[in-house]
Amino acid sequence: MTRPNTLQPLLAGLVAALVGFGGAFAIVLAGLGAVGADAAQASSGLLVLSVSMGAVGIVLSWRHRIPLTIAWTTPGAALLVTAGQVNGGYAAALGAFMLAGALIVLAGLWPPMTRAILAIPPPLANGLLAGVLLSVCLAPVRSLLEHPSLTAPVIVTWLALTLIARRWAVPGALVAATLGVAIDPVAGGAPAHLLPQLTWVMPQPDAGTLIGLGLPLFVVTMVSQNVAGLSVLAAHGYDVPIKPVLVTTGVATIAGAPMGAHGINLAALTAALTAGPDAGADPA
Repeated sequence: MTRPNTLQPLLAGLVAALVGFGGAFAIVLAGLGAVGADAAQASSGLLVLSVSMGAVGIVLSWRHRIPLTIAWTTPGAALLVTAGQVNGGYAAALGAFMLAGALIVLAGLWPPMTRAILAIPPPLANGLLAGVLLSVCLAPVRSLLEHPSLTAPVIVTWLALTLIARRWAVPGALVAATLGVAIDPVAGGAPAHLLPQLTWVMPQPDAGTLIGLGLPLFVVTMVSQNVAGLSVLAAHGYDVPIKPVLVTTGVATIAGAPMGAHGINLAALTAALTAGPDAGADPA
């Protein structure tokens, strides 16, 4: 009997984690800041999101023997960037996070709602996502104009590795950005305290913010993350248990919202890294 290759899935998981975190953590911090979080609250949200998606991913993958990669909702974070300050401030935004989580739980418990989300035409969903991500895609250009010495090495590293070793493009860019911030903390906006601390803010729901932020956050999370993640896993031959995935991630979103977590869901961009053949021959 041949011994299973444990290095291959470990490397796939490591790359997925680096790509998932390094490629979007700045968007998460920017999104939380846009809706009113201070630096401590934004770092608290990032910490809770990281712990939540790691813990939920381990539990669901172990329970169902499927490579269920859990991530924060990157389109949701981009939505926060475009939304900016909301009625009721940061506390009201947290209420919107909780509403989005509750609706995800409801989608898991009520199959007709899930089917309705799955029936959204892909062109409409892609158009919604494109509108949300436009300002984020333009951010490197603005940063290059404002901080060329910090941004140029990151872009060059990313472009070079995209041509040579595509898998390592995002981790390499993250290393370049980290070195740039270490060399010039002022230009990089490095915080005074690198270790995050949990902060708790009591959500204060505001009707306008619930409708204007909570509902769109639910829609982009479901369409751009959960539905896309389901499609990737299905393409690799996995039958995903939709109900436990939606209920668990929705409950985790509700629980983490008072500490700044805007939402977790099935990974879409990195799902193929852990579900594809590069992760190993054994599907489990």
